[in-house]
Amino acid sequence: MNVLLKQTWAGLRLLIAMTVLLGIVYPLGVWAVSRIPGLQGHAEGSVVTQNGQAVGSSLIGVDPVPADPARDPWFHNRPSASAKDVLGPGDPSTSGPSNKGPYNEDLAKAIAQRRDLIAQREGVAPAAVPADAVTASASGLDPAISVDYAALQVSRVARNTGLSEEKVRQLVADNTSGAGIGVPGVNVLLLNLAVHSAAPGAH
Repeated sequence: MNVLLKQTWAGLRLLIAMTVLLGIVYPLGVWAVSRIPGLQGHAEGSVVTQNGQAVGSSLIGVDPVPADPARDPWFHNRPSASAKDVLGPGDPSTSGPSNKGPYNEDLAKAIAQRRDLIAQREGVAPAAVPADAVTASASGLDPAISVDYAALQVSRVARNTGLSEEKVRQLVADNTSGAGIGVPGVNVLLLNLAVHSAAPGAH
């Protein structure tokens, strides 16, 4: 009986110790680390606010939908594999690639459709459309586009917002940074917020 009580007490002490350590101390430690300056934004989802309201995340790309597609004032993200239409918008609640290889007929068809639609939207030849404009990222929620894709959209955005092309190019430059592995990229959400601030009538 003594042995049984000793084993029971030892098990109970271990249970209490592990509960305190893994159920209280460890979660509090993780939370404390997430409060360190420089990490807090990432821990909270890098939420972007404007006028005290959350308007999106700088880490999650959600393609904007213009009120009037014929007068589209926004820069657009890369397409998402989760989108119902070839150009989107995607579903930000899910992420993931299409898992289709470069020789997949459906993927090749979607890329060709995207290239034609974007060329028509931007008023350029299909050959001028950069690769990232027609291919989805691994997550499908890439927040950044290439400098080339941003440059392709400058004329349309300027025309539909009333801003000069020079001003729009400056906004692109202001929102260009190293994306991922240091490759220059343009954060679409931050750029569109800058466009809206410069041309409040854009919608």
